[in-house]
Amino acid sequence: MKRAKIAKLFRIKPGKKFRLQDYPTNLGHHHALKHLRGEKLTDDARADVQANLDKLTHAQELLYANATRSVLIVFQAMDAAGKDGMIKHVMSGLNPQGCQVYSFKKPSDEELQHTFLWRCARCLPERGRIGIFNRSYYEEVLVVKVHPEILAHQKLPPGKRDKAFWRQRYEDINQLEKHLTANGTLVLKFFLNLSKKEQKRRFLERLEQPEKNWKFSAADLTERRFWDDYQQAYQDCINATSTEWAPWFVIPADDKWIARAAVSAIVSQAIDALGLQPPVVSPEQLKELAAARRELLKS
Repeated sequence: MKRAKIAKLFRIKPGKKFRLQDYPTNLGHHHALKHLRGEKLTDDARADVQANLDKLTHAQELLYANATRSVLIVFQAMDAAGKDGMIKHVMSGLNPQGCQVYSFKKPSDEELQHTFLWRCARCLPERGRIGIFNRSYYEEVLVVKVHPEILAHQKLPPGKRDKAFWRQRYEDINQLEKHLTANGTLVLKFFLNLSKKEQKRRFLERLEQPEKNWKFSAADLTERRFWDDYQQAYQDCINATSTEWAPWFVIPADDKWIARAAVSAIVSQAIDALGLQPPVVSPEQLKELAAARRELLKS
């Protein structure tokens, strides 16, 4: 399937009612891909990731050379959905000088002294670079919405923490992303859609395989108890913040390689669509290059 079609398949159209239950967690169950199954699907996905990585590497070179645009890639998901592996495999061939990865955990005391957008805003990618957020400012309308008691530690002015409060946070996010887009940043947001059954399997794998014990945290099990609340929070968030300028893509994540193939296709196609070309060398620069060549040939 062509990359543009993959992007269209998983892109959440702004203004259209989004229901998470309508989006499968397994790509093989999708009506447009039901003819693919098992090992053949996974093998094809692995090959697609490599092919898309080659395209992405070329696109990154043009992005870096032009230094007028940047790319922000946001990953959000439930625990064990594969965000770390996604970043490792999909971005593995990129030049480290042009790619920045940030993982956002519990806010520090310094970060709590600022607005909820500050700690992520200070990590936004420079022109010519790709920035990857493993979790992001969206935690403030996901984790914090599921656990509103967190707001008590955010040093906010007095006021109701009602629906209007959350609508304002969504609007703040939309305006930030609109500002970024207007100033040359391509914003791509991915929700890795994992099933509760598959999360259970991956948690058990971490507990039963000693080499994976370090991946498991008791906090993961605690958050799993709020599964339904998180599903509602993600649905509300995506409905409110999938915009024309910064769309959400809901990616089936039960099969890691298939998810990686989908994300790599969307990212590489989106950067290609920027239409970047190698920088044009001015007549003055051509003269300098010719002079440098003559000098080298003499030495």
